[in-house]
Formats: sequence, C-alpha cells, structure tokens
Amino acid sequence: MDIKGKWVWITGASSGIGKALAIEYAKTGCKLLLSARNTEQLEAVKATCKGAEEIKILPLDLLKIDESIEKAKEFLATIGPIHTLINNAGISQRALVKDTSLDVDRRIMEINFFAVSALTKLVLPQMIEQKEGQFIAMSSLVGKFGSPLRSAYSASKHALHGYYEALRAETYEDGIRVLIVCPGFIKTNISINAVTGSGEKQNKMDDKQANGMLPEDLAKKILRAVYKAKEEIVVGGSERYGVLVKRLFPGLFSKLIKRVKVT
Repeated sequence: MDIKGKWVWITGASSGIGKALAIEYAKTGCKLLLSARNTEQLEAVKATCKGAEEIKILPLDLLKIDESIEKAKEFLATIGPIHTLINNAGISQRALVKDTSLDVDRRIMEINFFAVSALTKLVLPQMIEQKEGQFIAMSSLVGKFGSPLRSAYSASKHALHGYYEALRAETYEDGIRVLIVCPGFIKTNISINAVTGSGEKQNKMDDKQANGMLPEDLAKKILRAVYKAKEEIVVGGSERYGVLVKRLFPGLFSKLIKRVKVT
C-alpha cells in the first residue's frame, strides 16, 4: 500500500501509541492529521514528526461526539479525502463490575465504540467513492477475551471486532482494508488514565504496563502489518498467548484467567 502524499488521520495522537504511530507514519511521506483533546500536546507531537509531506492538528473531544463530527466535517472539507483512519483514542478501566457505575460503562462505550463508529461513518462514503482506504482499529487482547477489572473496556473492544469484521466484509470490493490491532501490555499511561468504578482516574501505573512493549516497537509492527495487508495482529509479550490458549483450551483458560495477576 502506497500512502505517500495521502492523508492519514490518527486519533489519540497526543501521547503513547498514537504519538508513536504519528512519528512512524511521518517517515512514509504521508500527510498527517492528528487529533486528541490537548492542543499543546498535539503541537509537541507535530514538532517531532519528520518526513511527512504535511501535518495538521484537529483537537477533538470524543465524549462530545456530535460537536466533534461537525468540527471534523468542516475541517476535512478543507484538506481533501482521508486515506487511512487510525482509531486509536480510547479509555481503559480498573474496577470490578459490582463497583462500576452505569455512567462509567456508558462513558467507556461512548469513547471506545460509538465515537469510533461515528468517525468511521464520516469518512467511509468518500473512501467508497475513491475506491481506496483503510481503517485501523486499536483493540486489545481483552477484545479477544474478558479479563477482570476491565468489563466495560473489554466489551467496548469486543464490539470493535464485530463492527469492523462486518465492515470489512461489506466493503472489500470497494478497495477498503480493515486492520484490527490487539496489543497486550504496552508501556503507556493507559493504566494511569484508566477509570475506576466511580469514574475517577486510577492515577497508578500497573506493574505489567510498566514492563510492557514500547509503543515505538508496536508502531513499527503495525506499519509492517499494513504493508503486508494483514487483517488482524496480536502483539505483546507472553500475555499474547492467552488468545491461543482461549481458542484451543477454553477450560484451561477459564481457570487461568481467574487466578492470573492482570495489573
């Protein structure tokens, strides 16, 4: 896939995986559109991206999705069609089901699923018209299986799989590709920013997150998967084997997931 000179839109681009993807994609000579809530951080990421033909920022708050869609619609009309949309923005969770309010469940689904669906619908018609495009959905290992303390987060990632697998089947004749990325523990601030049952930030780095794969390494693996036209990749350390165990030995997996340390 040649993306040189084409627009790549990355959400959640102000830090972590999104920032690493922006830096890696810039090396291809594409045009970058970077979105997140924090304008100052987006400007800092923009300054570190080398090689891109053009870089623009579009601050968005995906909890205010209707407002964000209108803002994005006006902005996209000024720059031309998007070739690749990387739905990376998201929020995680660290709370038991019994301790999590319904408002927190809804907030997680709103950001991790409904906002993704809205952005997808925004750019899909022009991708179909140009007979070319790609969606990259940032899922998780817990998009493949449920894990304690992540009930709504896991549900939101499971939803992405069903949604994008359906979209892939619907649009393959239109030249549209879908890549679903399932990372394990990546060394980002996702656990620090994860919400508790009341909606407050956890404000603590999980041990496994702290020892996880670097986001820069994940970004390289994602771009390689793009060039190889992969439909799904599972990335991480030994935790990634959980997907295989769940598939081949579901009874064993059920016993393990009840005992394993998940933070």
